Amino acid sequence: MIFNLKNKNILLTGASGLLGSVIAETYAQAGANLFLTDLNSSALKIQCKKLKKINPNIYYYKADLTSEKEVIELKNKVIQKMGTLDVLYSNAAGKTENLHDFFKDFENYNYKVWKKIININLDSMFLVTKNLGQLIVNNPNRGSIILTSSIYGVISPDRRIYKGSLYKNIKIDSPAVYTTSKSAVIGLMKYLAAYWGPLNIRVNSISPGGIESGQNKEFIKKYSNKVPLNRMGDIKDISGISLFLASDESKYFNGHNFIMDGGMSIW
Repeated sequence: MIFNLKNKNILLTGASGLLGSVIAETYAQAGANLFLTDLNSSALKIQCKKLKKINPNIYYYKADLTSEKEVIELKNKVIQKMGTLDVLYSNAAGKTENLHDFFKDFENYNYKVWKKIININLDSMFLVTKNLGQLIVNNPNRGSIILTSSIYGVISPDRRIYKGSLYKNIKIDSPAVYTTSKSAVIGLMKYLAAYWGPLNIRVNSISPGGIESGQNKEFIKKYSNKVPLNRMGDIKDISGISLFLASDESKYFNGHNFIMDGGMSIW
């Protein structure tokens, strides 16, 4: 069976989020032994219960990935349940609790908010790959590491499409800290692809374009007009590439940033 993940041990971070929930279901259906982590313990518990109906080999553990202590505790839990890892998918990211602060313009951006977003979006990637990546290094079969970036880690947002735009009834923009952190994720991916490549460990990233998830009609229309496929992304669009990169079919792909944007970045 092509893209079969049976007997593969996979850790997925940010598992209860918008994209993580779809990736988790995709991996469960493909037969993986799946270890899920997120800050939202109640969502994780519900998610795990649901996925166990598809595949019994599902485990979960709440962890704050900005804390190295908790990341090491997560690593120990993974060793306890799985022994080793074949795939590490570092997907977790965040916006802060107060979306008004997150969406502020550059001149008025709060430095504490900036540091918090960098901590969540980038520092956690460092801690996860540093500590959990060791399990793949020590795996005789080696494996795959996947990082989630963003289209705005590749191109700058066109701020004209944000005029009159809302996300869950909140005025939105795309802040510099988001582009900066997601660009850095691609840099980390390329470094690790070169660093661990000689060990037959492949490291790649996925950069999704805008996903339709509560934006108002004005934004959806403006964004879609910038995309050759004339639509925003659907959360299920992440399934195929995430499955491919976790499977043996991608064994000669290393150091690539896979842009999933409907073609927006070609213009």
